[in-house]
Amino acid sequence: MPSDTHAHSGTRSPASDVLVVGGGIIGLVTAWRAAQRGLTAAVLDPAPGGGAAQVAAGMLAAVTELHHGEQTLLGLNLVSAGRYPAFVAELTDLTGRDLGYRRCGTLAVALDADDRAQLRELHALQRRSGLESEWLSGRDCRRLEPMLAPGVRGGLRVDGDHQIDPRRLTAALVTACERAGVVFHRDRAERLTVARDRATGVVTRAGAELAAGQVVLAAGSLSGRLAGVPDAVRPPVRPVKGQVLRLTVPRSYAPFLSRTVRAVVRGGSVYLVPRENGELVVGATSEEQGWDTTVTAGGVYELLRDAHELIPGVTELPLTETRAGLRPGSPDNAPLLGPTDLPGLLLATGHYRNGVLLTPVTGDALAHALVTGELPGEARPFTPRRFTAAALTEQPA
Repeated sequence: MPSDTHAHSGTRSPASDVLVVGGGIIGLVTAWRAAQRGLTAAVLDPAPGGGAAQVAAGMLAAVTELHHGEQTLLGLNLVSAGRYPAFVAELTDLTGRDLGYRRCGTLAVALDADDRAQLRELHALQRRSGLESEWLSGRDCRRLEPMLAPGVRGGLRVDGDHQIDPRRLTAALVTACERAGVVFHRDRAERLTVARDRATGVVTRAGAELAAGQVVLAAGSLSGRLAGVPDAVRPPVRPVKGQVLRLTVPRSYAPFLSRTVRAVVRGGSVYLVPRENGELVVGATSEEQGWDTTVTAGGVYELLRDAHELIPGVTELPLTETRAGLRPGSPDNAPLLGPTDLPGLLLATGHYRNGVLLTPVTGDALAHALVTGELPGEARPFTPRRFTAAALTEQPA
């Protein structure tokens, strides 16, 4: 079994091949895959298994999450979605845990003429991108999901967009790391150590010195705040607040929804994700509020109001949890993966709204980069070097 340390002031830890700063879903999968490649790996986090994934709904929605201008990201999303079945099977076999993976599909619907036109545009973009989605009339939508509001004007059926329970997935990754010999340091990172122009480890808040051959910064929205990281390689990530509700569907209501349902209501996105255990996740706000994680009456009201317009029966369900988390946003809404211009420092952050979806491909890409020094082909467009000063000045105006 791996050691599980609580660092003490002034101590020096034996060097590991890889030190991952951040024990959220991305940090955990990176450490696990690195250990599987024969590297000694450690994770630095006061509470491994926390982070944005504890709030996320877990939609694996490469098709319905497609946005204009994000075709490159679509490619990475599709690669990762394609790896999910084998990834889930491997983790389930290893840990014996049910990850809540459901191939139930997604239905995106429109509630008025403007929404319908916008959804039609998305359908056209999906088709141009070679994606499978089917346009349905409002009547066909209600036939699939009888709880939908009578005013639904049409929708897109996407059978290839699935879901997973991020909390179960994260717990399984903690177990997988433990079984692979990953060491957990339950403390906060205070400062990156750099010697002779190379990252050499991290000093913890308690004063422990953790030495490593390579350091992976995978601290989500906090990744840009670690002291000691040179400004030239500091990741340009910011926190984007998201409030999420969890309700419970009583057995007498079943089946309430058979698949994920989402819509744009008053210009804002709302989704309802039904779990097999009766939980219904409703989300999510998108707020530029800095580091604030307060659950607000306004946020809860907006989510319930929009969800009620979509599924009127939702307001009869017990409200069991309200949470707010911070997505790690990047300037182009895409992740920063792999080596930086500081030798020994790699990034795995900036996943924004696709962190759960991109978990398999991120773990594979970072493990490959840690062993070979290079990203695999599908991840190369997401190098952190795209945001360096030289790269930005080379881009056409």
